[in-house]
Amino acid sequence: MSGPRRERRKTDPELSDPERLYVITGDLDDSERAALDLVTMVVAQAEPSPTFQPEQAAILRLCQAPLSVAEISAYLSLPFSVVTSLLSDLLATELIESRAPIVRATLPDRSLLEAVMHGLQKL
Repeated sequence: MSGPRRERRKTDPELSDPERLYVITGDLDDSERAALDLVTMVVAQAEPSPTFQPEQAAILRLCQAPLSVAEISAYLSLPFSVVTSLLSDLLATELIESRAPIVRATLPDRSLLEAVMHGLQKL
């Protein structure tokens, strides 16, 4: 008895077309791009309008609740660079808001915790 066969996902040729990706992003210089990384959280500030590009409207619909740039890229099946270009346009027009993820605070020193615990036990 053989195990389950793994099948490769078939990529949509339209999604990997370089010309299509260039049309989506336009002629944006790197200097105009916002400083976004994969874990930057994005939330929409407005509803999509019929005049937006389909990808921008999809981002605004997806980001009603905060999503990371990596999640947006995965949901839209677009490369990170294309998504950051689209997000830069939306940030410039203040249709979305972005922020760095909340970093978990560093843990206090173990010796300090032990001292507090011993002090409480003596009470």
